[in-house]
Amino acid sequence: MDTKLLDILACPVCKGPLVYDKAAQELICKADRLAYPIRDGIPVMLEDEARTLAVDEEVKS
Repeated sequence: MDTKLLDILACPVCKGPLVYDKAAQELICKADRLAYPIRDGIPVMLEDEARTLAVDEEVKS
């Protein structure tokens, strides 16, 4: 994931910052506990496509 792109992307729900999870290929919003998938190198920034993080799922920084 390009760091410049990550700097300008924000959560579409709360407009907060996102954390890149390289292993899962997801962009994570810690505030909303949502994980947005990255498919073929393109972030899918749709709330309907986001996965809700489990309560016990750790969010990496």
